[in-house]
Amino acid sequence: MKKVTIKNTDLEIAPINFGGNVFGWTLDEKESFDILDAFVDEGFNFVDTADTYSWWVNGVGGQSETIIGKWMTLRNNRENIVIATKVGSETKEHPVDISKKHILKSVDESLQRLGTDHIDLYYTHFDDQITPIEETLSAYDEIIKAGKVRYIAASNLSPKRLIESFDVAEKNNFPKYVALQPHYNLMERTTLKRITHL
Repeated sequence: MKKVTIKNTDLEIAPINFGGNVFGWTLDEKESFDILDAFVDEGFNFVDTADTYSWWVNGVGGQSETIIGKWMTLRNNRENIVIATKVGSETKEHPVDISKKHILKSVDESLQRLGTDHIDLYYTHFDDQITPIEETLSAYDEIIKAGKVRYIAASNLSPKRLIESFDVAEKNNFPKYVALQPHYNLMERTTLKRITHL
C-alpha cells in the first residue's frame, strides 16, 4: 500500500487510520486484537486513540491505550505502527485540561498504558480556553525534547486558538502542530468549512 508522509514530519502513514475509541467499550480485548490484526494485514499502520477512551464506561478511561499497548507487545510490531493519542479531554475526575501539569502527568500515563517509550503524534484533544497557549506549547516542547513525543497535532481547537498557537510557537521556538483532526464526516461539515477559511 502506498504510504503518505505527514508534512513537516518523517511519519509515513497509510491513507486511512483506525480510531480506537471502540476498544474496551463496544469491542473487548480479543475483538480489538482481531480488528487490529486485520487492519495491519491489509497494509495499514496508523492507529489513533486517546488517554480518556473510554471514560464513559469506567469514569476515567485508559482502556483503549491499554489494549493497543498489549496488542503491540504481543505482536512485537511497535516499530511498524504509527501511534497517535490525545491529551486534554474531560473525565469524571477532571474537566478539559491542557495545562502543563496535566500534560506532563498524562503523557507518562499514556506511555505506560501503550507499553512504549514514545508517542508518534500527540494531539491536543480539546482546548480548555483557559490555559495560556505558551504554557501548553512549553509542555509539548519539554516532552518532545525528552523523547516522549515525536510530533504534536490539534483536535477540537478553534481557528483563532490554532492561529495563535502558530504565532506563539514561532516567537518562542516551540514545536508547531503538524496535523489537524477536525470533526468532519458526511453529516457534519461546518467545522471543516470554518477551518479551511482561515
